[in-house]
Amino acid sequence: MIKYKQFTRFMRGNIRYYVLGLALIFILQYFRTITPLFIQHIIDVTFGNEPSNLPGFIARLLVAPTIERELILIAVVSVGFTLVRMLIIFTRRVIHAHFVEATAYRMRNKLFSHLQNLSYDYHQHSETGDLIQRVTTDVETYTTFIGEQLVEVVRMASLMAFALFQMYQMNPLMTLVSSFIAPVIFGLSFVYFKQVKTVFKDVEEAEGTMTTTVQESMTGVRVVKAFNNEIHEVNKFQTKSESFRDKTFHLIHLMAWFWGGTDFLIFGQYALTASIGIVQVLNGNLQTGQFIAFLSLLGLIVWPIRQLGRIIADFGKTSVALDRIEDILSQVSEHVGDSENTPDIKGHIVFKDVSFQFSDDTKHLLEGINLEIKPGERVALIGRTGSGKSTLLKLLLRLYPIDSGTITIDGIPIESINKKHLRRQVGMVLQEPFLYSRSVYDNIAIMNRKLPKGRILDAANTASVHTDIQQFEKGYDTVVGERGVTLSGGQKQRLAIARMLLGEKPVLMFDDSLSAVDTETDRKIREALETTFKDSTVLMITHRITTALEADRIFVLDGGKIVQQGTHDSLIKEAGMYQRLWAIQSNLQETTVKGGI
Repeated sequence: MIKYKQFTRFMRGNIRYYVLGLALIFILQYFRTITPLFIQHIIDVTFGNEPSNLPGFIARLLVAPTIERELILIAVVSVGFTLVRMLIIFTRRVIHAHFVEATAYRMRNKLFSHLQNLSYDYHQHSETGDLIQRVTTDVETYTTFIGEQLVEVVRMASLMAFALFQMYQMNPLMTLVSSFIAPVIFGLSFVYFKQVKTVFKDVEEAEGTMTTTVQESMTGVRVVKAFNNEIHEVNKFQTKSESFRDKTFHLIHLMAWFWGGTDFLIFGQYALTASIGIVQVLNGNLQTGQFIAFLSLLGLIVWPIRQLGRIIADFGKTSVALDRIEDILSQVSEHVGDSENTPDIKGHIVFKDVSFQFSDDTKHLLEGINLEIKPGERVALIGRTGSGKSTLLKLLLRLYPIDSGTITIDGIPIESINKKHLRRQVGMVLQEPFLYSRSVYDNIAIMNRKLPKGRILDAANTASVHTDIQQFEKGYDTVVGERGVTLSGGQKQRLAIARMLLGEKPVLMFDDSLSAVDTETDRKIREALETTFKDSTVLMITHRITTALEADRIFVLDGGKIVQQGTHDSLIKEAGMYQRLWAIQSNLQETTVKGGI
């Protein structure tokens, strides 16, 4: 069951406006129950000699010497009454609209901000489509409920209370008869709520899975096209869509049974009230005008109760949405309890007996890693796929916590360095860099938008991408596609390098980020980096021996361990993986040259 604090936590801040809106609803519902009493007044007072059930101050306004004038007065007062109601309705809707939009704004911002501060591991194990749905659809579900359905609960409760009050003033027995069915519908509504909440959760999860399928397919559309895999993607989406459809049908069937059953009960209540009312009129215990007013007031009771099923269904949906939102907010930010230490970093890196194992794995990916990198040193990391090279860099960035051992920078354990400060000191370029759907210029300048244009162009030159950009139709104003799909792999990598170069970083890391450029461009970029960042410590993951041979030292990883280390000249003389790679790549290069390729 949804908790009160969980439900109201997002309403804080502007709650006084919401309460004001609810107060206006109370006034509106009181006014609404008075409207049928005008009819009673006309029938029983104007054309008869019975007392009026209107409030005394209104009844006194309707006194006139003739029937004609009294009818005119009733018409004028009724119109004025309606205009006041319209003004209150307008004011209430404006107040609640502002409150709801302000609440949605705060929720979306809070969720997005919190997601940004969650750990890398959390995002690795979360589905992007599901997170998008929680920040958008689930937020909308909650704000729609507090803006419409919760207001409807207050409206229904106040309307029923005022209607019962007016009815009791006229005839207590008829009031009891008219409200006989209300407890039954309330009971059925709560039984329905218990059933529908579980179904709503299944529907939400099915929709989230379907959304994730769409997001993955659209993101990987190039792979889909390249492998002629459209039919498989269509079938996969159809399966998820069918699951969503079937769960939705189950929900619709539950709703149909509830709505149909309550409709039958309500019409039965109308028939019972009308039958007993007619008998009361014939026996002289109820006036004709009161009987008509009773039927009108009955509608103000039973039809809102009919809406209770929808409100409870929406409450079930809202409780599920809030649980999903709360699931995100309950995740502890990776910056909670983080160190405030922000030391100057020179780039002296030491790994001592470092081991790491993924939470969903049964063995260590890295084990007993020992290495030392001096400030300004160029280091290459080589190894088979899955040997832990990229994970080693992520441990240095504190994207993952180490299981055992220590990592220090300039003699300071990285756990005692503020994460944000540490990551600001390290420039990293991934093998598959992420580019935004903006201009080329914006993608480079995103690291520091205040830099002059000359610095942006210099960074592009250093990354050997300036010439390519000039050949684009709109140059630096060219808008790249989502995730950079309109650029080649090499262009994306070089743009990412240019972006990283705008910050003066004491430590640079390249995660096989020159794999998509040719050997000559690779050499030019490395030469430019050596000139521009000659004092920076550089860690470079690469599969090219031609890239690694210029490093000051080379570390070879295999099976999560460092199996070799040294310079290129020493390693090619040492039996092992590096020597074999050198032989394979050297032979391949000779074969390519001889073949004229």
